[in-house]
Amino acid sequence: MAWSEKLKLSKQMIKSATENGYAGPKEIQQKTLARIFGGQDVIAVGPEGCGKTTTYILNVLNRLKYNADGVPLVLILVPDKEAVLDVIERFEKLNPNKSVSIVGLYAAPGIESQMNALADGADIVVATPDRARAIYLKLGLNLNKIELLIIDDADLIVKQGLQLPVAELANSITKCQHLVFTEVMHERLDKMIAPFTQTAQVVEVEELLETQLETHPQVLYHVPNFITKLNLLNLFMQDIELFTKTVVFVNTRFTAENIYKNLQNRLKSAVAIFNPWSVELNGVTDIEDFKQLDSARVLIIANENNEEPDLKNIAFLLHFELPADKETYINRITTADVDEETMAITFITDLELNMVKKIEQATGQKIAIGELPEELVIENDRKHNPAEDKQAAKNKVTMPEPGAAFHEKKAKNAKTTNYSSGTKAKMDNKRKHS
Repeated sequence: MAWSEKLKLSKQMIKSATENGYAGPKEIQQKTLARIFGGQDVIAVGPEGCGKTTTYILNVLNRLKYNADGVPLVLILVPDKEAVLDVIERFEKLNPNKSVSIVGLYAAPGIESQMNALADGADIVVATPDRARAIYLKLGLNLNKIELLIIDDADLIVKQGLQLPVAELANSITKCQHLVFTEVMHERLDKMIAPFTQTAQVVEVEELLETQLETHPQVLYHVPNFITKLNLLNLFMQDIELFTKTVVFVNTRFTAENIYKNLQNRLKSAVAIFNPWSVELNGVTDIEDFKQLDSARVLIIANENNEEPDLKNIAFLLHFELPADKETYINRITTADVDEETMAITFITDLELNMVKKIEQATGQKIAIGELPEELVIENDRKHNPAEDKQAAKNKVTMPEPGAAFHEKKAKNAKTTNYSSGTKAKMDNKRKHS
């Protein structure tokens, strides 16, 4: 689709976009540009690569002519220095009006050079929230004439704990248009932007692969925090008929040992660690030993291990934490054996939702959401204190009723059937004798 007049881009801007490889608008630009030019506040939700950053760059360059006063008209907040430099580079490529001045603010030795750049004049400021706030408090960043506040990668800004400087900067701007771009929406993000986006138009796009990867059935459990994850894991692992062989993935040895000690209170020798780093830990160095040991039901693997074991014929692959790269997760849950009865279970908090979106985009399928068990104790959202995990789980976890069904099993495309422990046991028995 070619650029349409309905999107309200100037001929000069369309020419610049076309010369830089943007032959026509993407879905998110079709749905948002006219609204943005109309003055609406917009919250745009879409996966990585869908065109969110290009959308606001086109808008900003199209609306800015020349700011004779040299006072910022647009403030763009991004998560880190790399994002600041990337956004500025993309502005420079698309900018047909070389009189527009852009200044970047980010953590760097000395703050004076950035303050001097602002003093020399800036139409657009691209900044990390903490550095923008610091310079604003030093009276180096003038927000009096800001017409447009843009928050890009808002979910990553929340993940880095930068909500407070965003809120303070937004509150310091008397009146302006607000644009928020994010891969996902969740409670923490909504809490940050709600004070200034109450009338915003929410636009969401999804881009999944046309060809779906063959994966194990997947189910996702969304909980508020680490300790609730721990409560849920304890609750699931009490069902010895259903969870016969379970591999639990975490990101660090520290978390692996923490979960191991917590589960060991109830499971005793049924829990082990893969490639243990201490003689005090019950462990295995060969995944085949875990598969053959009748007494071992739970194996904890830290993602920082370089070795990826053979996970074939493991009943449950449970990601307590998602790995840093989506490829690691996808390699574990993809399968060429459609007859293999393995389920992939994932526990996530709000801060891991963006990785879930990346995984769904790459696999070409949505992950089914599991209903949390009624017996699960939901901890109040608070900062994770690892020292309290053991005692918290000991005090809070409620024993499930024997034979209860704890998860929703999703078939390759549409099937959403709950498997009881008895059914799963039959499946396990069939596998043993096949």
